[in-house]
Amino acid sequence: MTKVSRNARRILMASGCLVLASTTALAGDFDPRQGDVKTLVDEVSAQGVDRAWLERAMNEASFSQGVLDAMSGAVERHLTWHEYRDIFLGEERVAKGVRFIDQHREAFERAQREYQVPPEIIAAILGVETRYGEVTGDHRVLDSLSTLAFHHGTRGGFFRGELAAFLEIAYEQDVDPGDLEGSYAGAMGYPQFIPTSYRAYAVDFDGDGTRNLWTDPVDAIGSVGNYFSEHRWQGDAPIYLDAEGPTEPPSGIEFNQAQKPYVSVSELQDAGITPERALTPDTRVIPLALELADGDYRYRLGLDNFYVITRYNHSYLYAMAVTELAEAIAKARGESKSWFESTAIESEEHP
Repeated sequence: MTKVSRNARRILMASGCLVLASTTALAGDFDPRQGDVKTLVDEVSAQGVDRAWLERAMNEASFSQGVLDAMSGAVERHLTWHEYRDIFLGEERVAKGVRFIDQHREAFERAQREYQVPPEIIAAILGVETRYGEVTGDHRVLDSLSTLAFHHGTRGGFFRGELAAFLEIAYEQDVDPGDLEGSYAGAMGYPQFIPTSYRAYAVDFDGDGTRNLWTDPVDAIGSVGNYFSEHRWQGDAPIYLDAEGPTEPPSGIEFNQAQKPYVSVSELQDAGITPERALTPDTRVIPLALELADGDYRYRLGLDNFYVITRYNHSYLYAMAVTELAEAIAKARGESKSWFESTAIESEEHP
């Protein structure tokens, strides 16, 4: 049976030619029986996914130039802290966070018991990512990941791994991969997990037999808690401490790096940056210089829990936005939490 590409079909249709279904079969943009697509199908099939199911899925996948365009534009101009903060710290998002915790109080309390992650932190992640599940993406994940897996110039290998994980998840959960939507980069559901994170950290928190992050807020709450726990979140330990420093960030100190705490307090003090609360000189921190609207800088010292937040998104701006949104939600709920109070801590080992 002759196969006709979608582009060729459009040309034939436009020229008035009839393409008879009885004599032709349309090939998708990703032929599962050829080249790199076949290799991926071979690999996923070897993991126990039905081959016929995989071939049908890949035949349904469509190339999306819009996804590639979005990826190429993802490196936006540098935002200062006050610009980034203004995106996520509006009164409406804070109020919705309070309501979201109230609506799912039992799940949040259980997540805190099981994973030691405060409700406000989990809520802030969901608030920054998707406005508590309201905006989860309108790209078919199958199309996004297939396009990036086989057409992205530098990260194709990474996205092939994500596509493989996505297909395994859809098959295991008996859902049509073509029905699932997410971001242009393939992030999914309330918490915007990429497929490998979904596979590794998603939990069935409501006990219904399915790990559903697309439409189940309870599973999303538990899964974010599990993600943080697996990345060594430390209970109610502080996330950062405030510090005083010079008008301009001093040279010789690398600020705002999404790394494990990497500069000692004694080094910072030598550069003129002093914690507002006592820390032993050998305590290692993440030095943060946050640019404000008036051009001044606010200095903060990120601790281990700040680093854990950057494992969710490797950006100090993201981690601080999550932290401040969590603080704002806690304050709106009338809570006073040790994780955002600048309490003194002792020197500790940083794994």
